[in-house]
Amino acid sequence: MNIFSDIASLRQHLSSERHIAFVPTMGNLHAGHLALIKHARQLSECVVVSIFVNRLQFLPHEDFDRYPRTFENDCKLLAGLDVNTLFAPDEKILFPTKQEFLLALPPVADILEGEFRPGFFRGVATIVLKLFNIIQPNLAVFGKKDYQQLHIVREMVNQLNVPIDVVAGETVRALDGLALSSRNQYLNKEQRAEACNLYQTLLHIKQAIISGNQDFLTLQDNATLHLATRGWKVDYIRIQRQDSLMPAHPGDTRLVILGAAWLNHTRLIDNIEIDD
Repeated sequence: MNIFSDIASLRQHLSSERHIAFVPTMGNLHAGHLALIKHARQLSECVVVSIFVNRLQFLPHEDFDRYPRTFENDCKLLAGLDVNTLFAPDEKILFPTKQEFLLALPPVADILEGEFRPGFFRGVATIVLKLFNIIQPNLAVFGKKDYQQLHIVREMVNQLNVPIDVVAGETVRALDGLALSSRNQYLNKEQRAEACNLYQTLLHIKQAIISGNQDFLTLQDNATLHLATRGWKVDYIRIQRQDSLMPAHPGDTRLVILGAAWLNHTRLIDNIEIDD
């Protein structure tokens, strides 16, 4: 595996590649990341993975400084997956000066995650576009776990005419249903046992809708109350349309149920799709 920390050497290395698949990460790789990389490997012989903890997408009170950084172990995992290239730049490489050019995003970036993490998606979109410009891949793989992020990246690519196919990777879960995340390691033993109830709550809503319940507001409110009684602090439980991420209405099809909630000091997100 070739490891690069500077842009010029990376571009020279990739200049002869005819087809590149790209998987951006913040490191601390787990089975969810590895599934995305395996998917990319099926789509291209040349797979580039990036590891960069992006300060732009952290709010001042969030966990930028304590976000898990496990570079040596990440490299071992990537080498085992036959990854061609790892791009792991220092912050001064991607931001040699203050990043004053930031993308202005549409209203969908201000709901759900955007409501509770203002500016988050502007930071995500800016770093993703920078990485796209640096690597110039043919396709990029993003996980469905970060559903709103996937939607915004797709819209950015479409509206800015970026010649990249955005490919969605399915969420990888533990045996009890908890979506894999680097932040899961913040949970203690008791919290980890409770954490799967976010997924179970979303699954209960899905089953109710499939059974014919169209009272979306009540389903959301009951789910919020259920988690609150178990000690969660709920940011949102929402039933939205897959195509636009706008609120769903009775009769709509192709829905997605999204949730974000806190267990003590750990914030977890998850979602479940409902197709026709």
